[in-house]
This record gives sequence, C-alpha cells and structure tokens, in this order.
Amino acid sequence: MTKTTLLGTAALVLLGLAGGASAAEPIRIGVVTPLSGTYAPIGQQVRWGLELATKEVNAAGGVMGRQIELLFEDEEANPAVATQKAEKLFQVNKVDFLTGTVNSGSTLAVGQLAERNGRLIATTVSFSDAITTDKCSPNVFRVNARAGQQSAALAEWLAKDKPKAKVYYLGPDYEMGRSTVAAFKAAAEKTGAQSTGEVFAPLGSKDYSQYFGQLRAARPSVLYTSTAGNDTVRLLTQMGEYGLLRNLTIVGASGTVTAQNIGAIGKAADGFVTGVGYSAELASPENKAFVAAFRKAYDTAPDLYGADSYGLIGFFKAAVEKAGGTDTDALRKAMEGLSWATPQGTKTMRAGDHQAVQDMYAVRIAADGNSPRFDVVGTVPGDAAIGPDQCTRF
Repeated sequence: MTKTTLLGTAALVLLGLAGGASAAEPIRIGVVTPLSGTYAPIGQQVRWGLELATKEVNAAGGVMGRQIELLFEDEEANPAVATQKAEKLFQVNKVDFLTGTVNSGSTLAVGQLAERNGRLIATTVSFSDAITTDKCSPNVFRVNARAGQQSAALAEWLAKDKPKAKVYYLGPDYEMGRSTVAAFKAAAEKTGAQSTGEVFAPLGSKDYSQYFGQLRAARPSVLYTSTAGNDTVRLLTQMGEYGLLRNLTIVGASGTVTAQNIGAIGKAADGFVTGVGYSAELASPENKAFVAAFRKAYDTAPDLYGADSYGLIGFFKAAVEKAGGTDTDALRKAMEGLSWATPQGTKTMRAGDHQAVQDMYAVRIAADGNSPRFDVVGTVPGDAAIGPDQCTRF
C-alpha cells in the first residue's frame, strides 16, 4: 500500500468519525422557566418532569440514536427576561426546541421570538386561552389544558354541587389571571351561577387583606381564584387568619393549589376544588408508575406541571421520529394531529390551533391530615371540554 493510499484511507476514516460524531450530537431543548421568585415552585415541577422523562428516554437509547440535552434559564416569570433568555438559547446555544414558559405573557412573547428564529416552542403550564385562540402562532404548541378546558370541568361540578352559586373572583393582574377569571365566569354563568364582583391583585402581592372588605360586602357563597405558587399560600393563609374560610367554598384554576405549595398552605386548602387535567390520584397503571418514579426521584408527588412537562418529552420524541429529524417545518407538520401517551392518558395535538385535547377533571383537595389528597370528583371528556378551534392565523 502506498503512502498516498494510507493517507487517503486515514482521511476517509476521520471523515467517517466526524460524520458519526455529527449524527450523534445531542438534541438540545432550551428550558426558560421561573427558578426564582413567586412561581419558583412551578418552575421546579417543570424541571423535575422534564428531567425525569429525559433520563428515561436517554437510558432507552435517546431519540433516533441521539441523547436529549436540557439547557435551563431562569425567566423569573417576567416576559422581558424570558425573551432575553430565549434569544440566548436560540442564538448562542442553538437549541432545537424550547419549552418551560410559565407566565402566559412570557409564552406569548417567546412565541413571537420563536417565529423570528424559525424554531418551535411548547408550553406545559400557561393557561391563557389567547395562546391558542386569537393570539395563536404556527410556531407555538400547548400540551397542557388552557383556561377554557379547566373551566368546563369546574363549572360542571359547581352546577351540580352548588347550583346557582353566588361567585366572587380574585385573580392575579396579568394575562393569565384575567383570562382564567373571564373563562370561568363565562362557563359558570352559562350553568346558572351569579357573579358578585371581581378584583385583580398584583403578581407577588404580600397583603391580600386589603381586598377582604370588598369580598365580604359581595356576600358570595363561592370564591374563585387563579393565584398560583407563593401567592396562593399568602391568600389562603390570610383568609384563614381573618376568618373568611368559614361558610365559603373556594374554587380555582389548575395549579392554584398543588403538591408544591399545599404544605405551606396547610388546612386552609381543605375542600378547595379545581378543574384540572391531572391528579396524582388517577388510578391508571401508567399514572401509578409515573407517580412512583417521580416520588423515588424527588421525594414528593408530581402535580399537573410536573406531569405535563414529563409528557412533553414523549410528545417531542414521537414528533422527531415521525418527522425524521428536527427540521422546523417537518417537525411542525409531525406535531399537528399527533397522539401520544402521557401519565393522564392519551392526548392529541389539535392541528388547527396547536392545543392538546385531553380529558378534564374536577378535583377536591383533602388537606385535613398528614397526607393531602387530590380526589377526582368529576370528569369531562376531552372533546366536550375543549370547545371549537378559534385560531385564524394558520
């Protein structure tokens, strides 16, 4: 063999190694989520759900032979911060996909950024109906239930358990808070409930007592709230201190009371009812296995944020395999109409608005003991809960 041939053979081997290395590069998923501040407990569940599912997928060989790599950035539940961090992940880290946004305003802002960067994002948390209705984007998907879906389950329970209830509303003063209040008010009034007033408090409020005079004056039988994270801890704790929990039923949006903040709320959460797409008490074998794995990994139960974030990885993996890669246009087409397995059952991504269709539940919290439960007290099938496609952009 000549020297030239030896060099040529070596070059071919190096090229082959380089090609193999390129093919085995990880699939990078950027995660912009609140890791500090009021919504840090939500961001923690998002992180745990994503990391658990990623660990399982990677251990089984990855996605088309490639490992998934998660890159986290703290968005502080602030849209301005979220867009800065997302831009870094898109431009510097060259992520293939982005998720994690909690604040609905962050999801809307990052969705616009994703369009400009030719990438896709999916939220596993944000509730605002606008994300998949009048402000929908071809580059934004939502695997969790939106406010309207949650409201359908909760309003059906309210109509049966407390017909013609007088309802007062208290929400956080931003996109999600106003959207969830509007969605539930519309659903509840259709079933005969009467609205007695509403108030919106700044995100991160420390003192809710300033609103208690208005609440008492309205004389409701039901209070609906869509606070979340540490805000719920302060709200319900202060209501208990002022004696407002007696003779008042508290209901609210998904995520108002979760496994993450219920310990700090304590008995003030007892009897709270929510419309939600997940409960750790679901009896399916798939959910039992998920809850056991989650508890083993993190020594706590998953909530809806952890479950939906866990399920996102399965959605992404199935879409990449269907598309044959991570090309944005091919991946978008693969995601539209896709059905995939999750701890809460099979979900289907509706093509017309990029909103996941799933069964919804009314869940009542039993927090009068050492082991709080999230008991399912009503179910609404996915097609009945989601309503018509209202997206007109694509």
